[in-house]
Formats: sequence, C-alpha cells, structure tokens
Amino acid sequence: MISILMISYSSAWILMIAIAIISFFVQMRFRSKFKEYSEMPLLSGMSGKDVAEKMLRDNGIYDVRIISVDGQLTDHYNPADKTVNLSPDVYNSRSVAAAAVAAHECGHAVQHAKAYSWLTLRSTLVPVVNVASTLTQWTLMIGVMLLFFTHNPYVLAIGVAALALVTLFSFVTLPVEFDASNRALAWLNNNYSVMQTQDEHAQAKDALWWAAMTYVVAALGSLATLLYYASMLLGRRD
Repeated sequence: MISILMISYSSAWILMIAIAIISFFVQMRFRSKFKEYSEMPLLSGMSGKDVAEKMLRDNGIYDVRIISVDGQLTDHYNPADKTVNLSPDVYNSRSVAAAAVAAHECGHAVQHAKAYSWLTLRSTLVPVVNVASTLTQWTLMIGVMLLFFTHNPYVLAIGVAALALVTLFSFVTLPVEFDASNRALAWLNNNYSVMQTQDEHAQAKDALWWAAMTYVVAALGSLATLLYYASMLLGRRD
C-alpha cells in the first residue's frame, strides 16, 4: 500500500512538471500567434470596438457596455455589470486578432443573454471559489508543515478540499470558453462586412484555438496540483 502511494505521489510530481512545461509552450505559442495576427490589418478596417458593437447589435443585445481597460491580454466579459472589457491592443486595433478577441468576449455576453447553463454555473461558483483560492494560499503551505512535523492532517485536508473547488471551477470554465469562441467564429463567418476573406477567418480561428488551449493547460495544471497534495495527504495519513 505504501509503495503504491509513493508511486502515486511521484507520478503526480512528474505530471506537474510535464504540464508546467506544456503550459509554458502553449502560453508562448498563444502570445506569438496574437502578436502575428495583431500585425495583420483587417480588410474591413473595423476596430475591436466596432466589431464588438456590431456583434452585440446583431444578437439583439443593447444593455451591454464596451469599455477599454488597461493592460495587455486583459480582455474579459463581466456579467455582474454587463461590460465587455477590451484591452487597448484590442479596443483600438483594426487587426484580425482584435476582431477575434472582441467577438469572443461578446460571445460571453451572448451566453449571458441566453442564460447559457455553463456560464450560469460558473458565475454561481465565483464567490465560493474566491474564498477557496484565498484558503489554498495558506492552508496548503501550513498544512504540509503541520503534516510533516506534527502528523496533523486536518489543515492540509482543508487546503485540498479548497483546491478541489478551484480545480472544479477551472474545468467548468472550459465549455464556457470553447462555446464563446464557437459563437464568435460562427458570427464572423456569417459577416462578410467584418471578415472578408477565408484567410482572415482561418487566422481568427487559429488565434482563438490557442487562447482556449491556455485554459485547458491551466485546468490540467490545477488537477495535477490537486493530485500532488491529495497523494501527499493520503500517503502521510497511512
């Protein structure tokens, strides 16, 4: 039994390292793609803000504001105040990347308007996950120390439970992100006035695919971390 747990513990550690390497590659690839497509002007000449406004109008959404927020790759939709928040590189840019990102964030606004079940679940989990995220920062570190020096597993158990909620949240996020991209790409494909060539659409699809992959590796990374601490907890308790 102990040897099996040790193998599980070692495997979790190896998995964490492997996913960290993959995550680094995916992040670099995504940033490279975003930079590449940010330098490709949209033939329609529309800015990210223009694209967002049109997609919202085409979907009958008039109660969502589009605002510019500081930072790079800080684009997001906030269902609490119904705002599509676009970074300056997207809000003002007239590139393929800007159009893709703006449409993706508006895809979340469409989900909200249509009460998409996965987005509703994700929004419901946010307050709980915020507390869980704060707990993991302290309980995991302190819990590991207490487990090794006093053999008290309870603090670490709380940390593992909190991390499980964070991991669940990261996996719930996946269908939300993929669906938003699918909505964005379907809309872009049907709007010749926005994207006028198949090349532009293919580039937008490529950019959004790599963006989605960052969420996938983040979810897998969270799962690997959960397995690592869970195997530590179970191994020491036995």
